[in-house]
Amino acid sequence: MKILVAVKRVIDYKASIRVKSDGSGVETANVKMSMNPFDEIAVEEAVRIKEKGLASEVVVISIGSDTSQEVLRTALAMGADRAILVRTDSEIQPLAAAKILKKITEKESPRLAILGKQAIDTDNNQAGQMLAALLNWPQGTFASRLDFHDDGVSVTREIDGGLETLFLSLPAVITTDLRLNEPRYISLPNIVQAKRKPIDILPVETLDVDIAPRITTLHVAAPGKRRSGVRLDSVTDLVNRLKHEAQVI
Repeated sequence: MKILVAVKRVIDYKASIRVKSDGSGVETANVKMSMNPFDEIAVEEAVRIKEKGLASEVVVISIGSDTSQEVLRTALAMGADRAILVRTDSEIQPLAAAKILKKITEKESPRLAILGKQAIDTDNNQAGQMLAALLNWPQGTFASRLDFHDDGVSVTREIDGGLETLFLSLPAVITTDLRLNEPRYISLPNIVQAKRKPIDILPVETLDVDIAPRITTLHVAAPGKRRSGVRLDSVTDLVNRLKHEAQVI
């Protein structure tokens, strides 16, 4: 079984976000970038599946500029076998990403596609679902546990009412949640070995995919500052304060 994993280069979750002065987006120059945390979980799960002898190859793919090779090297150091970069400097929205991934999936013929449930820069949570729809494959989103069987995979997912378990026949698309696993520490020897693994670079134009954006960002603004809290002496004071605030509103 071959597994295809999609990864994205985003602003590191520990970095401070600054809005551009013209309100067109957030500042990415001189800001630390890293692999999307949910995608890192997806890579870890794919590598674990291979280590159990259930998969023969793990292929990672990223869509973006040449700088996206950084996250692909990270995935290779984690244990992926090879990588594909679909190179473009254009903005790639979820539908375009799903179309690109569909093309690569048809070329690579994996039995399982694993994606992070969402990217922390846009929080769209759409690409995995769109990919499953375009491929007409079953999907299991927000996976917190995977159990493989002879004829498919059971996906335990977190929902508002608790846990839900789905059985998917393969091929299938799965998106990962935080509780699925904890990504491994990457050792220096693995980093060195990752530099020897191949990265295939495909210009997005060669895939014949419409990547025109469907959504236009009108303005980006930082959230307003929160008012400072007030310490109250009793529940009665809290109730009175809440009543007063409601009257003011």
